[in-house]
Amino acid sequence: MNFTDNLLQWYNKNRRDLPWRNTTDPYIIWLSEIILQQTRVDQGMPYFYRFAEAYPTVTAFAAATEDEILKLWQGLGYYSRGRNMLKTARIVQEKFNGNFPHRYDDLIALKGIGEYTAAAISSFAANQAKAVVDGNVSRVIARYLGISEPINSTAGKKLFQQLANELLNQQLPAMHNQAMMEFGALQCRPKNPDCGICPVKAGCYAYQNNQVNQLPVKLKTVKIKNRYFNYFLISSNDEVLLNKRGDNDIWANMYDLPMIETNELWSPEQLFSSPDIVSLFGIIPQIIEIYPVQKHILTHQHIHARFYHICLEQNKFKLKSTFFFAEVKNLNSFALPKIIFLFLNKFFKF
Repeated sequence: MNFTDNLLQWYNKNRRDLPWRNTTDPYIIWLSEIILQQTRVDQGMPYFYRFAEAYPTVTAFAAATEDEILKLWQGLGYYSRGRNMLKTARIVQEKFNGNFPHRYDDLIALKGIGEYTAAAISSFAANQAKAVVDGNVSRVIARYLGISEPINSTAGKKLFQQLANELLNQQLPAMHNQAMMEFGALQCRPKNPDCGICPVKAGCYAYQNNQVNQLPVKLKTVKIKNRYFNYFLISSNDEVLLNKRGDNDIWANMYDLPMIETNELWSPEQLFSSPDIVSLFGIIPQIIEIYPVQKHILTHQHIHARFYHICLEQNKFKLKSTFFFAEVKNLNSFALPKIIFLFLNKFFKF
């Protein structure tokens, strides 16, 4: 048997029973593809069910508010995905009368849908012969064919798409794509791949040449930025002061606490003697309690957050236009970054 025949035979025996594999509805497939981008299946599955239940159709999704989408997305990260999904749903509602498109050319024109997602939806929903290339697929191809071109280089992306197109089973493109992705996720894993029982090891360049741990090659392009956030908890009469974030930074358009960002980890003495405090509140607050620094890891940023419970004399401090008091009992309805949600939930026990 050739590579494709072995792959499909393996897939039929080992495939996971995932809900989006039991449908050709392009909307449901779109939900799963966007939610699972850069997310493990076990982590993304509850979010998929949550969104599918809350918004069973693209029309229902399009009618949601951004706050509602971000709240449901809370904890999944890459919040721009949720915002782009809402834009896409509204375009589909307006341009396609609520019928989610399933052809590649229509899909690729939508917000937040790139070549991979368009290929996946058109393949799985309409059996269109479009090869899907994600990290799992690239890894399988690199190892099997012995490709040393970096998978994240411009030339590499073009090459791996070309090779995936050549390998694609034209009669069974949907099954072939699913099999390639599943094989990379379960068998040809990034670390500790199960080469001993691999059905294609006889023809695998990496296995035969002892290069499994060297392939695929990936350029190191991620530079981690450390950021230092000083958050202030101000509560009064079962209310807490929140801040509505802008749309040009992480956690865009979500809610957090009043905050001062510093260029390094400042001591409480440095912070409360700085002009930034007076600039933020108009007066110097009284410290009630200081909490240990927490580290929150994002893909390109590490957030070092310290929370201060402070007291401000009523009617003597100024409120920025983005500040407002919210009732503690309603905090669960706000789209809060996970680090803020966990702190407030522990503090107020809502």
